[in-house]
Amino acid sequence: MSPRRKSALLWGVVGALAFLVLAQGAVVFQISLPVGFFGLVSVSLLLGSVVAGVAYATEHRLTGKGQA
Repeated sequence: MSPRRKSALLWGVVGALAFLVLAQGAVVFQISLPVGFFGLVSVSLLLGSVVAGVAYATEHRLTGKGQA
């Protein structure tokens, strides 16, 4: 696996877990969420894939400009 792909997948995992942490915080503070457990997992997987795709698409641009 290329380092670029591995980095993008790890950013996707970070994005998905960050969403789940925010959702858990909402549960702790008794904020009602419009979806249940499986809805949160689905949104998290969708968000993680979007983050991974954006990270994969933009990483080479940042590296080329010397910013990463």
